Amino acid sequence: MMDQSPHLRIAIDQAAAGMILADDLLDAHGAVLLPHGATLTDATLASLRRRGVGHCTVEHAACGEDADGAQALSSQAGQAARAALRERQLARLQHLFRHSAGYEANATLLQLLTDYRNRE
Repeated sequence: MMDQSPHLRIAIDQAAAGMILADDLLDAHGAVLLPHGATLTDATLASLRRRGVGHCTVEHAACGEDADGAQALSSQAGQAARAALRERQLARLQHLFRHSAGYEANATLLQLLTDYRNRE
């Protein structure tokens, strides 16, 4: 049975620019970071990730979609967010292993970590 709620709780990593907050977004101390009705941007999402915010509640029909369309939009946004996260993780691995060229064990470890990240 599909959730008919007008709100959808999602992980910040699944949130995408353009989504509209259905509830106030609070920090760990209860202070309002963003009010309900705020439209998420790439900059605000980056800031929320830096602050360790894990979830937000967005409007199901944030783009004028019905519930099925909103879920499809959420799914597409989630896929895009996961792809962007994977790219950041792979870039971070390259950065961490930047001085290890020429060391076979490090190259093997880097390859294993890269393969692991690409499988997720």
